[in-house]
Amino acid sequence: MNLETLQKDMIAAMKAKEKLKKETISSLISAVKKAGIDNGDRENIPEELVNQTILKEVKTLQEQVDTCPAERTDLKEEYNARLEIAKSYAPALMSAEEVKELLMKDFAEILATKNKGQIMKEIMPSLKGKADGKVINQVVGELCQ
Repeated sequence: MNLETLQKDMIAAMKAKEKLKKETISSLISAVKKAGIDNGDRENIPEELVNQTILKEVKTLQEQVDTCPAERTDLKEEYNARLEIAKSYAPALMSAEEVKELLMKDFAEILATKNKGQIMKEIMPSLKGKADGKVINQVVGELCQ
C-alpha cells in the first residue's frame, strides 16, 4: 500500500459522503505521515513503512473493539466498522503454516540450536510486517520442543 492510494481513497470517500470511511482513512494517513517524519522520510515514505504503520493502527483498533464495554453497542459497531475499513488496507499476513514452512527452509541451521531467544532475534527482521509476532512466537515455540 502506498500513501497516494490512501489519499485518493479518502477523496473518493469524501465525494461519496462516507464520513466513517473518510475519518478512518484520514487517521491512517496521519499515522503514516507521522511515522514518516519520525523515520526521517517526510516526502518519500517507503511502502514498507506504510504497511507497518497500517498494521499498527489495525492492532490499535482491534484493542479498542476488545476493550469496549458490552453495553455500548453503538460504540462497538463504530469500532468494528473502522477496524474492517483499516483491515482492507492492511497487507496480508502469513499464516502459521507459511511461517513454519519458511523457517524450515531458510532458517534450518538456526532452528537446530533450539535457542528460542536467538532464533527470534535472527528471524524477526526478515518477517517484520509479513507475519504477526504472536504467530511467529507460537511457531518457533512448537519447533523448539
